[in-house]
Amino acid sequence: MTDEPSSNAPGDELREQPSDDAADEQDEELTIADFHDASQEAGRPVLTAAAVARALDLPHETATGELENLADRGAVRRLSVDTDPVVWYPSELEDLTDRERVIVFPKRREIIVDRPDQFTRAQLSQFAYHADGNGEQGYRYVVRPEDIWQAPHDSFEDLARTMRQALGQRSEPLEDWVESQWDRAHQFRLATHEDGYTVLEGQTPEIMGNIARQKLDEEHVHAPISETEDWVREGSEAAIKRILYEAGYPVQDHRDLESGEELPIDLEIRLRDYQRTWVDRFAEAGEGVFVGPPGSGKTVAALGAMAHVGGETLVLVPSRDLARQWTETVAEYTSLEPEQIGQYHGGRKEVRPVTIATYQIAGMDRHRSLFDDRQWGLVIFDECQHVPSDVYRRSTHLQSKHRLGLSASPIREDDRQTEIFTLVGPPIGTDWEALFEAGFVAEPELEIRYVPWGDEEQRNAYGSADGRERYRIAAKNRGKIDDVRYLLSAHPDSKALVFVDYLEQGRELAAALDVPFLSGETPHHERRRLLEEFRRNERDLLVISRVGDEGIDLPTADLAIIASGLGGSRRQGTQRAGRTMRPAGGALVYVLATYGTREEDFARKQLQHLGRKGMTIREQTVETGDSAESADSTETATGGEAADTADSTDE
Repeated sequence: MTDEPSSNAPGDELREQPSDDAADEQDEELTIADFHDASQEAGRPVLTAAAVARALDLPHETATGELENLADRGAVRRLSVDTDPVVWYPSELEDLTDRERVIVFPKRREIIVDRPDQFTRAQLSQFAYHADGNGEQGYRYVVRPEDIWQAPHDSFEDLARTMRQALGQRSEPLEDWVESQWDRAHQFRLATHEDGYTVLEGQTPEIMGNIARQKLDEEHVHAPISETEDWVREGSEAAIKRILYEAGYPVQDHRDLESGEELPIDLEIRLRDYQRTWVDRFAEAGEGVFVGPPGSGKTVAALGAMAHVGGETLVLVPSRDLARQWTETVAEYTSLEPEQIGQYHGGRKEVRPVTIATYQIAGMDRHRSLFDDRQWGLVIFDECQHVPSDVYRRSTHLQSKHRLGLSASPIREDDRQTEIFTLVGPPIGTDWEALFEAGFVAEPELEIRYVPWGDEEQRNAYGSADGRERYRIAAKNRGKIDDVRYLLSAHPDSKALVFVDYLEQGRELAAALDVPFLSGETPHHERRRLLEEFRRNERDLLVISRVGDEGIDLPTADLAIIASGLGGSRRQGTQRAGRTMRPAGGALVYVLATYGTREEDFARKQLQHLGRKGMTIREQTVETGDSAESADSTETATGGEAADTADSTDE
């Protein structure tokens, strides 16, 4: 019933060498490969005989008999359960040896890998998305259209070779689908005409007429040049790419991108191998988004991209603090002199060969001409998850330049993250867990702590409140102050950050701990002083608001306590957990949630995607009236704002 049985399935040797007496009946026997087909059809590995019969179009009695035969050969196991007399599952699910196993579900375009080696994971990362799992529970990869559209290969044959190396087999149904997506990704391209203007090219007159000319209008193109070419209006490139991407046809950008005024840049730091790979992929495409965990060196890799382009560079950042940090990093790790590096924001107005500006300033009409008039060769969008928002995306008209985005987590709760990749470029990154295992980034220990109420007044207020107000009360639970004290006393030698989402809560915590509270209300000079004292080990504790979620580099923090903020975005969870991800080990992250409230679910959901990236997340219940850890600790790979929430990162 199938033509390619699993190579390592128990019972294969019996199936491949039947006895002479059974030879005539062998063609009709149920095989373990047939069982896998039925499992794929049903979408689960444990099946009843009735489910097998339906999937394989067999009489129920025949299916039961064949399952008994498979069980006799050791290929499947049987188990009696309450809801059905018997269920069946592959014996290989009980195989606890260390060998690598790969199971492909082509209809769902999923790949389950148990104990993959680094080579297999590196190959899988080139065409599949790591959706779930860690080293202990196995890995689930999903092959999505966008994974094929951005695969770093010159031909489908090269991509197919990588797939076969990763899977250890050839899956024709999956390869057929992948080839169809590969073809879609090569139907349209933007190119530069010999006269200097931009042309949209289609592979065939049919694809041009049925797709591009149906979706685009005079806002986007002037007129047809030929059956397969349209003359593109200047400034409409981003819109064209977005429209065709949404139609399922990503556009290859092969324009001769401007390199700007020449600016030779030498790196004074050696790139790691994976950073060099990122830069090479960017150099080939002229655009892209470096995606990696905090501490993986995205900024340093961006300096490699600057050196490759060798032209004047505009860096857009979400805050003044990050502008200052970029200035220091460029000066430290490149051959540029300080007078070649400028900052442009609310506090300074310098336009120089390398200029670091805030998104807010760059998007204002009265400042945009300064950027438009300069011949930038490269535009870098740091924390590029901001780009699709209405205020920030005004700066993305700079489509004629080389474009590079940086983000630890390009996730947007409005599901507009695909716009990041059409406005800036395709994602370029490395498996987070591979960086953990290689020692490039220290994997923090994450623990969700379920904290009891601090007083009956808040508990009663929670019980009578509705909706968002319930979350706000739980987030500001005063019982968290005691647990913060306990955690700090348990780690007396750590440099710690305590994150809050609410200004009132931040002030209460800071007063209770007798430490500064750093928020958007803190003057810039005071903020800078506190951070410098923290870096120089003159301070070992700060309470910090949302200004710490993005744009503040705290390289020596080794303990983070998230007292509130679990109702925010998944990206916020990544940013806060990531504040301790650095090359040095021993980092700890504690997430506090009020026991028995909606915060429990928020905590699990917000950190769930970190579990899928390979990070281990523990859960701990703090006993009522006691800050000591309870005995019911478990370990798992789980992975909006009210009026008084702490401020967002400002300019």
